[in-house]
Amino acid sequence: MDKKKVAVPLVCHGHSRPVVDLFYSPVTPDGFFLISASKDSSPMLRNGETGDWIGTFEGHKGAVWSCCLDTYALRAATASADFSTKVWDALTGDELHSFEHKHIVRACAFSEDTHLLLTGGVEKILRIYDMNRPDAPPREVDKSPGSVRTVAWLHSDQTILSSCTDMGGVRLWDVRSGKIVQTLETKSSVTSAEVSQDGRYITTADGSTVKFWDANYYGLVKSYDMPCTVESVSLEPKYGNKFVAGGEDMWLHVFDFHTGNEIACNKGHHGPVHCVRFSPGGESYASGSEDGTIRIWQTGPLTLDDSETVSANGSVDKVKVTADEVSRKIEGFHIADDGKTKEKDEAVEETS
Repeated sequence: MDKKKVAVPLVCHGHSRPVVDLFYSPVTPDGFFLISASKDSSPMLRNGETGDWIGTFEGHKGAVWSCCLDTYALRAATASADFSTKVWDALTGDELHSFEHKHIVRACAFSEDTHLLLTGGVEKILRIYDMNRPDAPPREVDKSPGSVRTVAWLHSDQTILSSCTDMGGVRLWDVRSGKIVQTLETKSSVTSAEVSQDGRYITTADGSTVKFWDANYYGLVKSYDMPCTVESVSLEPKYGNKFVAGGEDMWLHVFDFHTGNEIACNKGHHGPVHCVRFSPGGESYASGSEDGTIRIWQTGPLTLDDSETVSANGSVDKVKVTADEVSRKIEGFHIADDGKTKEKDEAVEETS
């Protein structure tokens, strides 16, 4: 490993409390976007390539634990300690729906077809909201065995995945029957579970272990011990040949997927890393930390095929123009000084 190379990330300020979740949209005609959840109760939308702030979603009254964008980056959803999940118009910042829960909501995810929203939290209930009938009561899936920490969709929205804060394992539920069909066993609680972009792998972090599971047959493909307790892990989406992990040592560790060898180690955060996510094209990854910042790290040029590298660069140039246009289009989207500390009622604030 070449220790002389020091990666210099793009640093995104704006949150006044720890950043606890990040989510990249797929590439859209207007580029791709990054949404962040923070304990400061104000999720933020950014240009995914440059990290430039686009707007802040105002309305939650407690820590926001989870955030996501739909497939087209037209709507955002956020899950909060104020016992609600909110759905937002990602172009205007307007709140579209607020779904009330009876306890802290820790996780939310849009289905791939964008018609459904899955939520879970301290209530131990997985709920599925129909975005075409938002006023209808949600469908409640069979009770989760523990407090829900993460949720995701897979198999073209036929299966949902969830992990718990108070027990190990990842549970897979058949959406039609509402029953658990498989449990991926882990020693510790799973703090991060990601379905790879091609749908082949489920990537999990539990304690100081990162595991890759076959997303179709559920067998364990690889398991690697990490140098520290890891809170989040993400697999490079284009070639699947490396992954990044972040945790309590404040470093971002990049590993070779096939061998588990560490190929890069980047320092910059001043607090534990709570979340890491690769951008949809794999050219960069973002990290969110206890220090309240998001850092976007370039992974260097993609080298497997020169022609693909050119097309990747070409699409990036296109993104620059269109994402700026989108930013200009968005008026009335709380273009307040995003650096100021917002004084919020922290009574609803909950730590994990």
